[in-house]
Amino acid sequence: MGRAAAAAVERAHRDHWARLLALLTGQFRSLELAEESLAEAYASALATWAERGVPDLPAAWLLTAARNRATDVLRREAVLARKLPLLVVPDAGGEPPTDIPDERLRLLFTCCHPALAVESRVALTLRCVAGLTTPEVARAFLVSEPTMAARITRAKKKIAQAGIPYRVPTAAELPTRLAGVLTVLYLVFTEGYAATAGEVPIRHDLAAEAIRLARVLVALLPGEPEPAALLALMLLQHSRRDARLDAGGRLVLLPDQDRERWYAGEIAEGAALVRRAAGLRGGAPPGPYLLQAAIAGEHAVAARAADTDWAAIARLYAELDAVTGSPVVRLNRAVAVAEHAGPAAGLDLLAGLDAALPRYHLLPAVRADLLRQLGRVAEAAADYRRALDLAGTDAERAFLTARLAELPPPEPGDQRRVVPGERGVDRR
Repeated sequence: MGRAAAAAVERAHRDHWARLLALLTGQFRSLELAEESLAEAYASALATWAERGVPDLPAAWLLTAARNRATDVLRREAVLARKLPLLVVPDAGGEPPTDIPDERLRLLFTCCHPALAVESRVALTLRCVAGLTTPEVARAFLVSEPTMAARITRAKKKIAQAGIPYRVPTAAELPTRLAGVLTVLYLVFTEGYAATAGEVPIRHDLAAEAIRLARVLVALLPGEPEPAALLALMLLQHSRRDARLDAGGRLVLLPDQDRERWYAGEIAEGAALVRRAAGLRGGAPPGPYLLQAAIAGEHAVAARAADTDWAAIARLYAELDAVTGSPVVRLNRAVAVAEHAGPAAGLDLLAGLDAALPRYHLLPAVRADLLRQLGRVAEAAADYRRALDLAGTDAERAFLTARLAELPPPEPGDQRRVVPGERGVDRR
């Protein structure tokens, strides 16, 4: 029975944590109290279900236990009378609401409030909305569990002390608040799509959580184009996940991937979302996520690497560069331009990026690839070594080591042209 209870608790955590926490936070108006009460309910369930059996409605049991615990806390603090109108405790046998999107959206916007630092927003979203445990969030950030626990606690206290409202922003607030939520979701996805450090270069769990949360946001804000565009971007990129590593865990670049292993259903859904987002803009210029999704769509529709429309991708990156001014976008644009107009044109776009991206290993890696194509072998080797020093994952270091080893010895003048390569940020 103990194993069955443990499995049931684990399943209930995965299936119900986020929505129960959202409901409790909305009812008690305290994220900290809601989370502590729900965590104790899960701990109690482990012992109680092992002894008495798993209830027919686990979510209802957990919700009632958490509400009872929160009520006890408020009573001990002698504020029950003031809070009583908020405490509507259902019958323990009743199923909690199965559809509480408004509560979940409120919690997402609360976790992503602009008063919080970006790292705190991402951590709170993973912990409270995605339902990851504190140790899991700590591993995502590559910090110790006590460090992450303290960070999350500080963020929750700031929410309480600053009186950050637990609500969906007004129409006037939505543009700035929505942008923050989208940024956090894409940061979560990006860390899953291309981990910044560690032994595993791809974290499918984080990417999947970001996609799930984006689906919630799209369902709750169906008239907003950028959430749909962000979901499209995530689906189109994530559709390649099974082809991005070989059997030995080594990175496989886009031109070398087995496109039969891409998920056609996700590509089709992503393409439909691109069209939907474009339609919602009503003729207005595309936003940054729509442009990125359009770029990902160009890769997805190419049956072979040779069929990729690099001219179209370069044009889209030029638009995105103008919209964002991002140095990372400029780096990706350089890759696309190099594919379309040659390595020298791509290299020109990298000028001045070192100051903006001093610790980003992909900048020297891309420059090394372009220098290699131009036959400037000694310069390419120096940039490969610089990229190796900055790379954070074992897979990236192995990839760069192999590229460095493939370089031919430089000839006098270092001007011999080598076979063009196919490397770049946009080709992973």
